[in-house]
Amino acid sequence: MSSELDRAAKLISAAGALLVCAGAGMGVDSGLPDFRGDEGFWQAYPPYARLGIPFVELADPRHFAEDPELAWGFYGHRLALYRQTVPHEGFHLLRKWGARLPGGTRVFTSNVDGQFQRAGFEHVAEAHGSIHHLQCFAGCTPAIWPADDVEVPVDEETMRAAPPLPSCPHCGGLARPNILMFGDYDWVPSRSQAQLDELTAWRRTNRDLVVVELGAGQAVPTVRRQAELASAATGALIRVNPREPGVRHGRGVSVPLTALTAITALDHLLN
Repeated sequence: MSSELDRAAKLISAAGALLVCAGAGMGVDSGLPDFRGDEGFWQAYPPYARLGIPFVELADPRHFAEDPELAWGFYGHRLALYRQTVPHEGFHLLRKWGARLPGGTRVFTSNVDGQFQRAGFEHVAEAHGSIHHLQCFAGCTPAIWPADDVEVPVDEETMRAAPPLPSCPHCGGLARPNILMFGDYDWVPSRSQAQLDELTAWRRTNRDLVVVELGAGQAVPTVRRQAELASAATGALIRVNPREPGVRHGRGVSVPLTALTAITALDHLLN
């Protein structure tokens, strides 16, 4: 392990820019629940275990039409949780590393929790959208707006939201999170696409970047694919994952640790 961490630290030290690619495992060290498998989801949300509702079924936009109090119970609870969560120290260490490099830092994440922004990152590409932004469920407009003033009271015994539910300021109908859900054909991608376009332009001007991938599994491979694509030219990929750390690149480094443990260890070496 020490040799792999040494290799990773040398890659970061020699880089001209840093790309952080993060999956759900990045937030676990901040105390956020891990939805890995139905058992992990139900452990985080016992009411859904009693109802026998798995994460994939619950994160389906049809519930906003069929049972909006159930749908907003889930997303309203998560919105409050993410607002209360303080990003762990690893976020700040990553910012420090990027500040030393001429090309700076960019973030690509499948997470919708806004933790990178809370930690002070300015350039974050949120591939699956953000729970901190809303869109009209009926699609009266392609507009996306902040959820800053939205409060959703949730009964934690039933996990159902109490009316009035968030509404669209344009038509007065039901609003939903601007998140790409399962089987979601109505998600408005414009905000995320603008972020991804900015990331692509940055990558083109920073060929000597190193990619640090954190907590991204194979079940939803969006983050892994981005990390491998971005590091294909140089192979400078550091994959941090306690369960699935394998890399295919010749220069790639496999680190089978949690995000915070690995970042802390690397920071000691970099200093």
